[in-house]
Amino acid sequence: MEKTKFVRQLRHGQMTIPKEFREAMHLGSDDMLAVTLRGDKLQVEAVRTDASTTGSQWARDLYEMFAPVRKSLEGYTEQEINDAIDEALRAYRSDEE
Repeated sequence: MEKTKFVRQLRHGQMTIPKEFREAMHLGSDDMLAVTLRGDKLQVEAVRTDASTTGSQWARDLYEMFAPVRKSLEGYTEQEINDAIDEALRAYRSDEE
């Protein structure tokens, strides 16, 4: 079954997935989505975890993937890290406009 709906981009390119599509895909508010650019088309897929895991295996894998980053940030306060993230986001967003 193929359906098409037209949606308008919101601020910063955000969009709303129509309710009918979310229901058909059984998406909950906490579900993750993978968005892939294929040529000039976007493909959106729900990210499903393996049923044999505890459901948080992907979070553990992600945590381990960022272990070197956490190690490199030792000695910085949480506020210093948050400030650096905020500054990087401001710079990125100003480049987008």
